[in-house]
Amino acid sequence: AASYLEMPPATLRSWVLGRSYDTSTGSRFFQPLIDLADKKRRCLSFYNLIEAFTLNAMRRTEHHISMPSIRKALDYVKRQTKEKRPLLTEKFLTDGVDLFLDKYGQLVAVSKDGQLAIRAVMMDSLTHVRRDSKGMPSKLYLFVAPAAKPDASEVVIDPRIAFGNPIVDGTGISTAVLAQRYKAGDSIDELAEDFGLSRDAVEQAIRYEVIPLRKAA
Repeated sequence: AASYLEMPPATLRSWVLGRSYDTSTGSRFFQPLIDLADKKRRCLSFYNLIEAFTLNAMRRTEHHISMPSIRKALDYVKRQTKEKRPLLTEKFLTDGVDLFLDKYGQLVAVSKDGQLAIRAVMMDSLTHVRRDSKGMPSKLYLFVAPAAKPDASEVVIDPRIAFGNPIVDGTGISTAVLAQRYKAGDSIDELAEDFGLSRDAVEQAIRYEVIPLRKAA
């Protein structure tokens, strides 16, 4: 899951399981930010993945939003919107993001321009989540290249297809299969012809599979 989101596994583990840490006054526990779907087997659901994706979008901004600030701001959003899992719902994209930034601005010293920048980063990242008619997440377009947009991104996680493994959008073709064939000697043009894909789709799938961070994870 961490490799899909291009984030350190230890960070994601803290978000879903929590962790103990030492302070000058003794040991303390970082409470999980995400309610893990399968606590017994420590497995994330697709919705958990979306929640982690959204948190990571907040964390990646140049303003370095701290986790304590994020936790307090999200608790505030939950109270105001009555949503138990605001990071999943369409409501967070409307008034939820503004509520979050309003509370965040009270928690830390940040200029109005800084808040606008954070909002822009969050909203841009959240456009990578496709939603169904009820406003709930149905697809996650993965970061394939810098500044990639959903309509230009070919690699997607759809929980209804291929058991939620990364595929080329609109197909059941696994990115891992394409990368394996490429490593075995097939050219991009050959793969595009064999699978009925565009050259760009094949290139994105292969590029996604060879991201150094994914290999390390």
